[in-house]
Amino acid sequence: MNPLTEKQIRASFVNASQREAKQATLPDLDTVAWDKIDYLGWTDRKAPLSAYVVVEVDGDPTGVVLRAADAKSGRGRKGMCAWCEDVVDDADVSLYVARRGGAAGKAGNSIGTLVCTDFGCSRNVRRRPMAFEVGSDPARREAFVAGRIAGLRERCVRFVTEVASTR
Repeated sequence: MNPLTEKQIRASFVNASQREAKQATLPDLDTVAWDKIDYLGWTDRKAPLSAYVVVEVDGDPTGVVLRAADAKSGRGRKGMCAWCEDVVDDADVSLYVARRGGAAGKAGNSIGTLVCTDFGCSRNVRRRPMAFEVGSDPARREAFVAGRIAGLRERCVRFVTEVASTR
C-alpha cells in the first residue's frame, strides 16, 4: 500500500461526515509498515467500538468508518475472516458494520463483514504456507502467497466499494 498522510486519510472516508472524519483518532502513521499491508485498518483507542479501514481503490485511498458489534453479538470470537480467509490463524474475528455512503447511509442502510479483530489480514496472507496447503515446492509456496494477497486485496476493495455504492 502506498503511504498516506493524515489529510489523505481524513478526506478518504465515503460514509462519514466531515465532522466524523475530523474527529477520527488515527494510528501513528510513522510506525506503519506500508510495504507490508494491503489496507490500513485500526480501532479508535478513544472509542473501542469504532474502527476504520482505508483501501486503495483504483489507486485512490477510500476509507470507511466501521462499528463493531458489541460483545454479546460476537465481537472477538473465533471464526474465519471474510477478507484473509486464513484457515490456520486462530485470531479473533469481529462483526464490523459500515453505514453505506450517500442517501442509502442516511436512510440507515448498512453492510457488515467478519474481519480479523486486530486487522492483521495482511500478516495472515503473508505467512509461510503449511505443507498441507501447498506441499514442499517453493514455487507453489510463492504462487500460493501471491494468490492469497491478491484475494485479500480483491475482497477488501469489494467491501469498501459496496459501502461507497449509492444504490
